[in-house]
Amino acid sequence: MHLIEPFYNWRELYVASEDETSPFFGREYSEMYLSNTIYDYYIHPQWDEFGSKTLYLKIIYVSYELNYAVIEFIGEWNDAIYNDVMYLYRNVVEELFLYDINHFILIGENVLSFHSDTSDYYEEWFDNISDGWIVGLNFRNHVIEEFEMANIDYYLSFKGEFDEFNWRSYMPDNLFKKINSLMDKRLTL
Repeated sequence: MHLIEPFYNWRELYVASEDETSPFFGREYSEMYLSNTIYDYYIHPQWDEFGSKTLYLKIIYVSYELNYAVIEFIGEWNDAIYNDVMYLYRNVVEELFLYDINHFILIGENVLSFHSDTSDYYEEWFDNISDGWIVGLNFRNHVIEEFEMANIDYYLSFKGEFDEFNWRSYMPDNLFKKINSLMDKRLTL
């Protein structure tokens, strides 16, 4: 797992550790030493720790003009034992709310499993985005099934065109515009 890096092709456009409004502003990363683990497996040092013991993330882009964030994840999303969504919501999402971010693109291809608990934080997150949305791209089928069994898919949009979305081929604003267009179509049906 230590070879899986967060997406870095947009680094010339945005770096969370250099963004004064980012929850990760000022973080320093080692390219030599691995310190974070998911269970007994070290992960690449560029992933950001936000309070979870099994889930890490990287904010790979934020647009304060278009009010969206793209966040990539790695690990096990475990609400049942570690309450990962609480840490995500309190330590990352609420910080982004301060700057009117209300569209969230969650990249889940490196999320290996999901264990649900309550949907309270998902509901609160959804209620606080008013005319925004939360979209999950490229989550694994068994992870989506777990989200669905917990009825969390009511708050996050998955499936269909979001299952195998080639998001790396887009520049950030074009990705947002494409997903926003798809969400507009879903919401008008």
